[in-house]
Amino acid sequence: QLGFQETDTVSTAIPITKASFRVNNPEDIPEMFELAFNLATEGRPGPVLIDIPMDVQRAQIELSMKDPENLNSPVVLHIELFAELIEDIRNAKRPIILAGRGVRSAFATELFLQLVEKLNVPIVTTLLAIDTIPFGHPLRVGFIGSYGNRWANIAFGESDFLLVLGSRLDIRQTGADTAFFENRKIYHVDCVAGEINNRIKGCVPVVHDVKLFMEAFQVAVKDEKFSTKEKWLNYIEELKNKWPDTNELKLSEDVINPNVFMHQLSKTSYPTRVVLADVGAHQMWAAQSIEIQKGQFFITSGGMGAMGFALPASIGASFALNQTPVLVIIGDGCMQLNIQELQTIVQNKLPVKIVVMNNQNLGMIRQFQDSYFESRYQSTFWGYTAPDFKKIATAYGINSRTICKPDEVSEAVDWIWNKENKDNPVLLQVMIDTHTNTY
Repeated sequence: QLGFQETDTVSTAIPITKASFRVNNPEDIPEMFELAFNLATEGRPGPVLIDIPMDVQRAQIELSMKDPENLNSPVVLHIELFAELIEDIRNAKRPIILAGRGVRSAFATELFLQLVEKLNVPIVTTLLAIDTIPFGHPLRVGFIGSYGNRWANIAFGESDFLLVLGSRLDIRQTGADTAFFENRKIYHVDCVAGEINNRIKGCVPVVHDVKLFMEAFQVAVKDEKFSTKEKWLNYIEELKNKWPDTNELKLSEDVINPNVFMHQLSKTSYPTRVVLADVGAHQMWAAQSIEIQKGQFFITSGGMGAMGFALPASIGASFALNQTPVLVIIGDGCMQLNIQELQTIVQNKLPVKIVVMNNQNLGMIRQFQDSYFESRYQSTFWGYTAPDFKKIATAYGINSRTICKPDEVSEAVDWIWNKENKDNPVLLQVMIDTHTNTY
């Protein structure tokens, strides 16, 4: 039976209520959790520790694997489905394909490119799928979402047909008001049934592995011809010219424009297999403007991912690719979370190229404070400082430099990859105006 005992103790002058429960039978576990939650929330609220003995943690157990009701059983890809899909693509005047991270996760980027080139349909991507289509591909539109490319969001919103491949259609892609999405034909391909017709209703559900779906669809369209939607593509190009990413920020000529910088950085970063971005304003500037080429990966921390991800992730990426060069784009706040990994990079002689976008504040949160909290910059600008990362990198033995002006960028991005630095870690600190926003 469940025993209960409560005593008051004092530890380092802090009063702690200590409650102990002993569970003798598995059926008592739910009651233990209920008591733990009650104790945590009633009376004087406080933390509760559920301690699992070491012999239990280390026990070897036999699992009896019963077949649960599988809600994600793939649908049968009937020829009728493909016939309807082909007809809808042909009839659409403004079709769009949305590629999500599921395409890359399925190791299906080559198959994806073959399929979209067959269909002649323009492509938008989510943040995590920027690397599914090369930057210069004629069918690439851009990335969508809260901080997506403006022209891509407009095209996404004005499309009359949507094929979603491996994306959840979450709030970051659609915004909170989803009613306008439901006035078009949408085919939603995802391996999880619960993600389809969840927020966006009226989709044709295709519960399937996206790679297997594309393989079957490629066979179905093998002998089909699809015309190029010239008017639609030209309209998208007009939007792109009207709303260029490099003009989103109205900055003086003597400060570095992050979007312009990302394009300049891309021109010299062809040796890298991987571009990693951390979390924050620099992540969005990179996603908006980095020019990912065929064979390069774009890796970033999505969803509820934490700041500080990119520097340790770059170590894993470099090792996974036999210690080849990787490029890390990181903010000053993120850099301070795992700065000790500079020692790991030096110790293992990893050719990690670190670009610190230093605006000397937590920029994205500071921007929220401008929008919603009357510019009260507590803990983002007030009470926050960033060190000189050039000096810190030098202390670790990493070749480093700082740039502050636009006319310094060209030489600096060449410097990252010059003969002396090519196979060594380097750090480039890029000073950004404190009030540079992300749109």
